[in-house]
Amino acid sequence: MKSRLLLAAVVVLVTTHIVLTAISGDLRQSFDGMLLVPIASFAAVGFVITRRAAGNPIGWLLLGASFMFALGVVAGAWAVLDFHHHGGRLPLGHLAIDGQPSWVLGMTFVGLAVALFPDGTAASRRWRIALCIYVACGLWFYGLFTAASILVHITRDAQVDSLGNYTGSGTRAADVVSNAGWFVSPVILGFWVAFVVHQVRAWRAASGERREQLKWLMSCAGVTVASIVVVVFTNKYDSLRLLTDLSAIGIAALPLGIGIGILKYRLYEIDRLVSRTISYVLLTGLLAAVFAGIVVLTTDVLPFSSPVGVAASTLAAAALFNPLRRRLQHVVDHRFNRARYDAEAMLDAFARQLRQAVEPDAVEASLLEALGTAVQPAHLTLWIRESA
Repeated sequence: MKSRLLLAAVVVLVTTHIVLTAISGDLRQSFDGMLLVPIASFAAVGFVITRRAAGNPIGWLLLGASFMFALGVVAGAWAVLDFHHHGGRLPLGHLAIDGQPSWVLGMTFVGLAVALFPDGTAASRRWRIALCIYVACGLWFYGLFTAASILVHITRDAQVDSLGNYTGSGTRAADVVSNAGWFVSPVILGFWVAFVVHQVRAWRAASGERREQLKWLMSCAGVTVASIVVVVFTNKYDSLRLLTDLSAIGIAALPLGIGIGILKYRLYEIDRLVSRTISYVLLTGLLAAVFAGIVVLTTDVLPFSSPVGVAASTLAAAALFNPLRRRLQHVVDHRFNRARYDAEAMLDAFARQLRQAVEPDAVEASLLEALGTAVQPAHLTLWIRESA
């Protein structure tokens, strides 16, 4: 019941944001609406985990993070509507500025979810103490960040940027409080690095299903971190707006990876997904380089017209597509999807083992293991016909 209420609150906030954006006509604040995708992803995955794994606190952490992120974007949308379109005359405009730091709590919850993955429990007493210190730092940062935002209301020239963040002149007291809050940010960053190192060490020591769970977490976390970095460095440039929007969608990878890892849904697909993604990224880069190189060669070096160069480049890229794809896939599978690369060797090893096996149950277990690892099917069932 509580999870439904929290999910409903997120839905209300997202709907409110859409309405405010429609009124202001300013899509920049939410990265053209793409920022709502990770918010919805955190909420949906958190809700599913709370329903299907009720004892796992990670579902509640993801739902709480979604709520805080949604609260932040609503506050930003109201601040943009007030200070950009109504000159700061709307009610609750300054309160909207105060709501912006809610993302700090959201990020604190996400860090906890990563640290407690996959079963929601701390590894040791020392680890629990470290998590308590981490939460205290997050609360300190959020509290002082919010207090500094309140203190700037003393000034009368409150201004916000296109994202709804305060940019007006503050007071000395606000600067002191804000700096005190930011003082713990390196500590929080250090905790995040420690969480990643902890999960990497757990992955190296794990085997079987737990190893696959951690693969999902680390792969999707890598996508999310890369997306956040791109958003941070591109969101202030209108010329890179499309790149910012697409990167904002990538933030949704982390909750999806956490959900798949906890619910254990098709865990063994991660190697295949990683290898295919890397292969097609490399393939796209190589074909783009070939295309550009031939265009430059035919138009700037050789006496051909531009249409002829483009046509030659297109034909060359099309001809190289399949050979390059097969070669790249072979190389990438060798590094990132060894199970698929060594499938034939695994089946040969099973055949040799079968010659010495006499116990039907042992043969059945070995067959299912070999086929599951080599072929990686979504479902696998063995049917043995009884003899007459």
